[in-house]
Amino acid sequence: MSKSRAVLVEQLSVADISRVIEMAWEDRTPFEAIERLYSLNESMVIQLMRSHIKQRSFKVWRERVSGRKTKHSMRRSPEVSRGYCPTQYKQR
Repeated sequence: MSKSRAVLVEQLSVADISRVIEMAWEDRTPFEAIERLYSLNESMVIQLMRSHIKQRSFKVWRERVSGRKTKHSMRRSPEVSRGYCPTQYKQR
């Protein structure tokens, strides 16, 4: 990781790192949203994930997001207008 990337990640709080990891796992949250909120581009998110989650979890995550259209704003369908599933945040 380059020095500027490392500085950005080091400046994040534990709560911010946790939220970035959560957003990266969400299918409908594009990398552009993470960049807008935390100034971390896709490659920086990949490095953050590599260094903050278990190796096997990282491999599963990379397989999951590789080629997933909803992780990139330009590739996603216009029908996907929100960053989460309608049932994701409903009270039970």
